[in-house]
Amino acid sequence: MSEINGSEPRAWYRTEQRDSVLHLMAGGDWVIDEAASLDPSLRALNVDGAREIELDGSGIARMDSVGAWLLLRTEREIGDSGAKVRETKIPERYHALLETLGRDLKVQVPPRKFHRPLTDFLCHTGRATLQILDDGYRLLGFLGRVAVESSEVVVRPDRELPWPAFVNQVEATGISALPIVGLLSFLLGVVIAYQGAEQLKRFGAEIFTVNLVGIGVLREIGVLITAIMVAGRSGSAFTAQIGTMRLNQEIDAMETMGLNPVEILVLPRVLGLLVVMPLLTFYANVTGIIGGAVMCYFNLGITFPAFMSQLHDALATNEWSFWLGLIKAPVFASMIALVGCFEGLRVEGDAESVGRLTTRSVVESVFLVITVDAGFSVLFSVLGI
Repeated sequence: MSEINGSEPRAWYRTEQRDSVLHLMAGGDWVIDEAASLDPSLRALNVDGAREIELDGSGIARMDSVGAWLLLRTEREIGDSGAKVRETKIPERYHALLETLGRDLKVQVPPRKFHRPLTDFLCHTGRATLQILDDGYRLLGFLGRVAVESSEVVVRPDRELPWPAFVNQVEATGISALPIVGLLSFLLGVVIAYQGAEQLKRFGAEIFTVNLVGIGVLREIGVLITAIMVAGRSGSAFTAQIGTMRLNQEIDAMETMGLNPVEILVLPRVLGLLVVMPLLTFYANVTGIIGGAVMCYFNLGITFPAFMSQLHDALATNEWSFWLGLIKAPVFASMIALVGCFEGLRVEGDAESVGRLTTRSVVESVFLVITVDAGFSVLFSVLGI
């Protein structure tokens, strides 16, 4: 038999060993004020040799959550030692408290994570790779769905493109983008002309700055800066607009009414951007060349007629330069529109999802544009154009 807290304790327990059964009897006030004296002795409780334990708390006069937790912890530690808790008795008024705390104690604490730099890096890389492959597979399936919907609009007479939405997208993605695309292209033309002139002056070949500006803008810079601007401006808008509709359950309402969200929301955006992107690229090419011509005039003294004559000679030997940027434009437009709409349709949960997927849409679009542009450069080099 053992007893704690003196001859007249406020909270006490004692143990009796009967054969292989250990009887643990508790009484008094099992409250927070007595926890400091109960805790050490309960932790040191020795149940060696006992196969079964009986917890008798019928003598407990008062109990709060701390006292109940001490009793439950003792019961759990006894079970971990290999002995079986046969019965637990407490006053009926404390049953609910003990059951509630018992459920909380059953929640497993997650194991401590050990940092293994190499293994963690490989695991993170593997998960990221699988996520990229899964996203690519889903995007490819979405491309197929859009292609089927587009062909049905053309082939089937009962299907018709929402022309008002198409015209609205042409205005929103094309006409409204003219100022920013024109300004950036003009400034890039100035930068290319200035940097090129600084290098070519060393060899007395300042006139070839015109070739650098013309071919660089027409083949690469014009379409690339246009695609990046459209991805950041229009692609993000597609994701945010469709994502907000998804969040507000407007797309679910469309499907309930028998409407096709892809036909109503995606096709006008994709086709509108396909129409607008080559025109924006042509506009960016013109403003970029104008920016280069202005810089050449003020920095090198090359007049506009001389600039245009040299540009004509440069393009005469590179006749594909004008068309290469325009060939890339529809490809970039389709990627930007598809990624923007695809990420918008994936929005779910809350507004944080809209922001996260909008950011992802821009990053994915720009990454795909630059990757495909690099592929075009290699292809055109192999073809000799």
